[in-house]
Amino acid sequence: MGGESSRPAAPPSPVYDKAWREVDWMQRDTMIKELKQFSLNDPDMGQLRILLMGQIGAGKSSFVNSIKSAISGRMATDALADADAGTSFTKNYKTHYIKDGKGRLPFAFNDIMGLEPNESRGVHTDDIVSILGGHVREGYQLNPTCPLTQEKPDYNSSPELKHRVHCLVRVVSANDLYALSDGLKHRLRTIREKASSLEIPQFIVMTKVDNACPEVKRDLRNIYKSKAIKKQMETCSNELGIPVSCILPVKNYHEETKTNNEADVLVLEAVTQIVHAANDYIWTLQQE
Repeated sequence: MGGESSRPAAPPSPVYDKAWREVDWMQRDTMIKELKQFSLNDPDMGQLRILLMGQIGAGKSSFVNSIKSAISGRMATDALADADAGTSFTKNYKTHYIKDGKGRLPFAFNDIMGLEPNESRGVHTDDIVSILGGHVREGYQLNPTCPLTQEKPDYNSSPELKHRVHCLVRVVSANDLYALSDGLKHRLRTIREKASSLEIPQFIVMTKVDNACPEVKRDLRNIYKSKAIKKQMETCSNELGIPVSCILPVKNYHEETKTNNEADVLVLEAVTQIVHAANDYIWTLQQE
């Protein structure tokens, strides 16, 4: 007589039992207050300058809008995001200031044209290197085929510390990690090495995490329980040479008309880490 048929093994759970990175989901108001009271190690700096770079459609402008939305408590659309993922809306070197109703906060984000595998289309690597060193003036129109050179009026030949980049943030879509071409990886490596030579702190903001994992889409609090997201972060670290501790997953606002606590907390945590690293950087430079 045959025995009972064995039941098929249950599929492995898509989430860990415990989050591998702790998040206090009740700290939104505290983080907003701390960012509004944030002070620079050098008050004469005006603003910390944080450069955002990434592929077209990765979510750079949406990240800026999400920061403004989280801090103000209402949806912001000051930085126009690319509606067409094949075309970069940002053409100029532009600064996005963060306001709290009383004035500008002491940190700002610079947006540039999106990166492309073909350097003749997206922002030129040489222009990014010039921006890192503070050589590119506000409003300069980026030209993919003709990078800024020293003899042009938009070139700042004597940049002060306040003109330089104090933190470099790569914005990467969680959906596109496996689509990075060898050409784009080479360009990113060149930029990373230049930033490292200047000792500029570097982070990765990983966007669209809700599209990369159904469990995160269902409940954003699963972000650090999701096995898929953890794998994506490890892949991102290996591909782009940035430690997992410096990879910050977020869910940008895109279609929403109101803010929500979980999305705000992830964005605010990312901003807090970034501005503190930038502030530490300028303090270190001034001790040399």
